[in-house]
Amino acid sequence: MSIRDEYDFGVLVNEAERMVTDELERALAERADPSICVCEDCVLDMAAFALNSLKPIYRVSLLGTMYAQAMDEGSYAGLVRTAVDAAINKVHANPGHD
Repeated sequence: MSIRDEYDFGVLVNEAERMVTDELERALAERADPSICVCEDCVLDMAAFALNSLKPIYRVSLLGTMYAQAMDEGSYAGLVRTAVDAAINKVHANPGHD
């Protein structure tokens, strides 16, 4: 029997993904630069690039959710902003398509 069949991995969530997605949406809207490609490939590359530079924040419980939400206002939020800005700049300079 597979461990995936035995346990509910749907409750295992990386809150960094939510934070990066929220920040990426905010940053792209704020920049409103038509030269920044916002096709699916580029936006997902931006998210992946940002996430790869951040420590993940996994949660599986309500307490974990509350802890992660508290990080939205802390120093981790600053790291997320920095990672997203770097990701946007990197993908803008080197898009994964023609």
